[in-house]
Amino acid sequence: MRRNKILSGMVLLTAAMLLAVSCAVNPVTGKKQIMLMSEAQEVALGISYDPQVLATFGVYDDPNLQALVQSKGTEMGKISHRPDLEYHVKVVDSPVVNAFAVPGGFIYLTRGILAQFNNEAELMGVLGHEMGHVAARHSVSQQTKQQLGTLLLIGGMIASEKFANYAQYAMQGMELLFLSFSRDDERMADALGCEYSSKMGFDATKMADFFNVLNKMNMAQSQGGVPTFLSTHPDPGDRYNAVMQLSRAWQDSLKLPSYKVNTDSYLQLIDGMIYGEDPKQGYTDDNTFYHPELRFKFSFPLGWKLTNAPTQVTVQPQGGRALLLFTLANQKTLQSAVDSTLAAYGLQLQRAERRTVNGLPAIITLSMQQAKDQSTGAVSTNTVLSYFIEYGSLIYVFHGVSTEADFNSYVSTMESSMKTFAKLTDSYRINVKPQRIAVKRVQRSGTVASAFSYYGMKQEMWEELALLNNLELNDQIAAGKMIKIVTQ
Repeated sequence: MRRNKILSGMVLLTAAMLLAVSCAVNPVTGKKQIMLMSEAQEVALGISYDPQVLATFGVYDDPNLQALVQSKGTEMGKISHRPDLEYHVKVVDSPVVNAFAVPGGFIYLTRGILAQFNNEAELMGVLGHEMGHVAARHSVSQQTKQQLGTLLLIGGMIASEKFANYAQYAMQGMELLFLSFSRDDERMADALGCEYSSKMGFDATKMADFFNVLNKMNMAQSQGGVPTFLSTHPDPGDRYNAVMQLSRAWQDSLKLPSYKVNTDSYLQLIDGMIYGEDPKQGYTDDNTFYHPELRFKFSFPLGWKLTNAPTQVTVQPQGGRALLLFTLANQKTLQSAVDSTLAAYGLQLQRAERRTVNGLPAIITLSMQQAKDQSTGAVSTNTVLSYFIEYGSLIYVFHGVSTEADFNSYVSTMESSMKTFAKLTDSYRINVKPQRIAVKRVQRSGTVASAFSYYGMKQEMWEELALLNNLELNDQIAAGKMIKIVTQ
């Protein structure tokens, strides 16, 4: 969580609800299909999403890397099924291994997925896959199937009867970007990825290798509230063999003298890239959450799980019968933050009082909220304890939520956490450095494990590093080969 990631509310294009249903010819299949928006409207939608995506994730600060992905996207776009569409390709600052596209030619690659690639051919295969979704208008089709006017309701909730499922809504409306494609859509995107990258002279079989790496990774759970590649791009089944066959068929058809992989040049490009969580966006240690950039800290209950999502922090006990939510208010004063929150979330105020929290002015409120189970329609009552704390020019907000029946069992624990919010002044905590990718040349032939040992990598990291390099620990590796390690 960081300041430029806080969204004041995801304002979707409500005009999309008013669009007349029309038929359009799919650029890839040539078949007619129902669409709620024209290409001009699709581009306008993408333009409206882009600043929201960048405000949520942030742009990864590496001009060379940004220039590479944009130039490759522009070049690939010219050979795609929509050559007249202007493509925008950007690297966003998230450790999660994912790539996604929104309507209108906007494609985003996380630094997490770029760190996982081991050559440019893998990058081009995944870029082609995402461009395939855009070319075939898959994301537009998915959004056409949604009742767009109801999506804001998800972002407007701070409480739900099913607290255990709350983390999936942490994006506060951004879930529209992560609609899961069908297996047929995935097969088509894989095929287009093979076609586009092969036509650009890259070895598309490397895309199959990368999908194999993804299958090895335990990515069933989303990280930090952001879905991973496999959760938004379901494996259509036997993906590896299908992509290998498609790639070889394109190579047989194109008959180029060779196909580019570009391993060393790609690894040199990502040398020094931040790996994993960036502590400046917030980190935990000994049940305390520290935010070096915004200079605050707070403790959370032992045994509770903290999730640092792009828009907010959530903390939950096992069983999910309560929720502690921490975020930023968009208002300038404590009272306006209280008033806005009560109105936005339909909270019925029971009492409010002014206090100080570790020397910082605050307003504490107790409210009730009617919560409707979306699956059964049953209505229950939640109790919400909120702390609005003014620090600097910002208003920080805690919401402690549980059902009316369970609230007394959790309120003291949640309030104890809220009371620990304080200024962060410890230079040791403020100056924590992130881990980074370091690219090294193997000094002597031997096993992958021996190479990691030579560079002083802790043994508990070897399996993770082997996966990062798409190698096995007992694989033989020749002197001079480049490998990725992680340093701080």
